[in-house]
Amino acid sequence: MSVCIDRPILSLDRPFTYGLDAALEAGVGSLVQVSFHGRAVRGWVLGPTDDLPKRMLPVKKAVGPVRWFDRDGLALASWVSERYVAPLAAVLGRATPPRVVSEEAKDPAIPGTPGPGSTTSALSSYRGVDALFRSIAGPGFEAFTLRPAPEDEDLVVVEAVHACLRAGRRALVIVPEAKPIPGVARALEAAFRARCATSLGGSKRGRYRTWLDVQAGAFDVVVGSRPSVFAPVPQLGLIVISRESHPALREDRAPYYHARDVALARGRIAGATVVLSSMSPSTETAALRLAAVTPTGRRWPPVEIVKPGFEGRAPRLVRALGEAKRAFLFSPLPGYGIAAVCRSCGQPAACAACGGLLRAEEGRVRCVVCEAEGRCKHCGAQDFGLRRGGRERVEEWAIRAASVPVKRLGPDDVPRLPKQGEILVGGPDDVRDFGRGGLDLVAILDADLAERRPGLTARERAVTTWMEAIAWARPDGRAIVQSSHASDPAVQALVRGNPDRFHADETRRRAEAGFPVGSAVFRIAGSAELEGALAAFAPTTMLTSTVEDQTVCLLALDAARVPAFGRAVRELAAREVVTRVEAEPHL
Repeated sequence: MSVCIDRPILSLDRPFTYGLDAALEAGVGSLVQVSFHGRAVRGWVLGPTDDLPKRMLPVKKAVGPVRWFDRDGLALASWVSERYVAPLAAVLGRATPPRVVSEEAKDPAIPGTPGPGSTTSALSSYRGVDALFRSIAGPGFEAFTLRPAPEDEDLVVVEAVHACLRAGRRALVIVPEAKPIPGVARALEAAFRARCATSLGGSKRGRYRTWLDVQAGAFDVVVGSRPSVFAPVPQLGLIVISRESHPALREDRAPYYHARDVALARGRIAGATVVLSSMSPSTETAALRLAAVTPTGRRWPPVEIVKPGFEGRAPRLVRALGEAKRAFLFSPLPGYGIAAVCRSCGQPAACAACGGLLRAEEGRVRCVVCEAEGRCKHCGAQDFGLRRGGRERVEEWAIRAASVPVKRLGPDDVPRLPKQGEILVGGPDDVRDFGRGGLDLVAILDADLAERRPGLTARERAVTTWMEAIAWARPDGRAIVQSSHASDPAVQALVRGNPDRFHADETRRRAEAGFPVGSAVFRIAGSAELEGALAAFAPTTMLTSTVEDQTVCLLALDAARVPAFGRAVRELAAREVVTRVEAEPHL
């Protein structure tokens, strides 16, 4: 039998052959104990092999009765390992929860009574819905982009899941965040009750119990965050990625996968329909040119573009605040302002420790880079003149303009929608899936800052966040966006409620930067030989630097070349030319 040793090391990323006694009752997906270089280690059984060595050690024992994956699960893990140039052991470790032995002796959950059928048809007024329902009803892989109207975001997912269950198959829905519980997850729990398993964190024991019950077929609907894209759902017919453009859907640790891409690969393997749902799809999804499911007619709040006033106080916004009874003010910057000049020596303000920017926040001045206490780089003084601007300052002037109480959401506050008779001031982390908003007013301040933020995808993330916030103004509210560039594609995406023009602009911009949409991007560290070895693959772009005697290469290459590239990188790792591989790094 081929066995994947539980050692997530790229240079050991290959199967090893052991003899498996039938009496152990182990097979594909079993966790077993074997001898490896004289030590007892664990590994997963991958299946039979004809590549038999002259001397073959036996599998010592099976570690529990659980089969951690089936052949489809192994195919998916192998795809992730290949696409992201990651050890298969690392992928299997991410795809399975921590083991709790005592849970394995318990019987699986008893299936509950199905929830009521759908009473309304939100999707009936959408273009492309007939093709979506045909795909869900029949086996076979198809993928769709779903761009819901703000008030339909949860309803359309519930309706698609109902269609899947009517076809006799199960559904998997991935949401980007766990706290607070997203509106889509709450809607699915309400619609399917005991037939719905929700996996959004919790104790190690609870997560393992849910995983075992899902594998046993105790639930028809599984809702979870990013790791649940690997959940062992039998008879899978539908995978939905909610808020597909959200950055939390990318794993920040090896194997650095993106739930969107894993869902598409799993759909192909399982013959399931995949729905990528978002009010503002990612540029990567737009580039796939999938069949689209969109509302007929305009289902978007009216958006007014105004030039920024002093400290963000555009006259039209100030008047609107005086009339609003329930509103959200989006301000991208924390704090009260930026230190502009040292009052003691008159020099431009800079951190004494690292020369970084100094920000006033919560009554203190600190460096935004190293977080040191704010001291002047030139004279060590702590008295600065501020360039005011940020959520604390917005709260201060909004209190004077509003006719209802104004509250700023601080770093320790749980994000939420405003209550009736309340105006909230919040930032990017406060924009979540709360369900329908129904606000009188949503205002986006300092929209022009998105152009100056570092990062290849910073602009796209800003547009996505703005659109999700503006959606809270449905059905009868208004939105005000402060920008000096009304014709900018990012701003026009908010006005139209349609990011297509923005995606075209982003595609052009990223190609000019040397990282075309759809290309595979890697950051690889290694020895001095690394640059020459990687140059042989003629990447679209390769940037090389040296960090602490290590060569670091950032490169983009055509995705079709990744399998051959990955094999070469594994060989380089065995020769110690490659020491670290990071796929799809944040740029």
